[in-house]
Amino acid sequence: MKRFPRTVWLLACVSLFTDMASELLYPVMPLYLHQIGFSVLLIGILEGLAEALAGLSKGWFGHWSDRSGRRIPFVRAGYALSAVAKPLFAVSIWPPWVFLARTLDRLGKGARTGARDALLNAAATDVDRGRVFGLHRGMDTLGAVIGPLLALIYIQFRPDDLRTLFLLAFLPGVVSVLLTLMLKRSMEVQGASLHRPTGSLFAFWRQAPRAYRTLVLILCGFALANSSDLFLLLKAKEAGLGDTSIILAYVAYNLVHALAALPAGAIGDRIGLRSAFLIGLAFFSGTYLALSGDFRMAMFIAVLAGYGLFAAFTEGVGKAWVCSLVPKEHAGTAAGLFATGTSLAGLVASPLTGYVWYAYGSRPAFLLSAAVAVVVAVVLLVWGPKAERRSPEAKLQGPASGMGERSV
Repeated sequence: MKRFPRTVWLLACVSLFTDMASELLYPVMPLYLHQIGFSVLLIGILEGLAEALAGLSKGWFGHWSDRSGRRIPFVRAGYALSAVAKPLFAVSIWPPWVFLARTLDRLGKGARTGARDALLNAAATDVDRGRVFGLHRGMDTLGAVIGPLLALIYIQFRPDDLRTLFLLAFLPGVVSVLLTLMLKRSMEVQGASLHRPTGSLFAFWRQAPRAYRTLVLILCGFALANSSDLFLLLKAKEAGLGDTSIILAYVAYNLVHALAALPAGAIGDRIGLRSAFLIGLAFFSGTYLALSGDFRMAMFIAVLAGYGLFAAFTEGVGKAWVCSLVPKEHAGTAAGLFATGTSLAGLVASPLTGYVWYAYGSRPAFLLSAAVAVVVAVVLLVWGPKAERRSPEAKLQGPASGMGERSV
């Protein structure tokens, strides 16, 4: 099996430690905010604004990365912002300060996403792109396994001292920032010199290959049905499962996702990224169909394992597929704009699912999501790009691209 480039391993380890820091706080964030006096409404506003900022900024920062011809400064700045934001929560409980800390954390995610995915794409080839993005997603998700487990251990011993946990989360964040310092300028461009794009973000969309635009629109349509994972946990709570069991099942889901991400990417390289993504949609539909009925703990664990396979066959595979449809010098914009679209669709998906649940019950909410996934699968089969490999046709259309007729 071909070895991964050093760039890929570095970025994978950076994501591992960053996600470990973030997920270390994920289980306790609502508890901490409630403890310092935030109402449920204020928590909702905080999270909504923070996620909206992250979503909107991904495309803009990705485009800035392409136009500047640099990737590493955006990666370093993004991970540094997220690392610094963690201990800021412990400095003050003044609401504007807490908003600032959460905003910096999400802004860091927005700054790094497009440039990081472009670096991964530059390090990949047409025969291993799925494996490259799969390894990165797997390592990132492994942090989502380790973080909550560490948080559970901490809470067992110091349940009344949540503020210190924010200071401890700074440590893996520092490790991730130090790892970004090992990224070298030569890693930014593999092979040919970088042709910097010109024009606005909207100009990029108008001139992007039709296959890219079609795929992004279809996947954003699916994102409207892919609501927050919180609804899966709420469904388990509704079924009568205990808090500890639910958290452990969620950790198990992340573990399945982490372990399956690389094999799923390898399968995508072998059978095609579109086929692999369709496998993921099948797991999604099966998961939501199962959760629409009654179940017990053993079945819930099995269902979440299937949900982990859905994530493994769609998250890294989807990014690899999107990046494969544009020239490498435009990958930052392409990845960032895709992330912006799915993030904003996610902001609609969760309130929509919540409304259907509130108005009609959990069963229709899950059945609706499963049905949308089936429709998206059919649309991908009929109108989705049939080939994900980059070809002479995978270029921006028109002189405003700054590329002329060059292709990768």
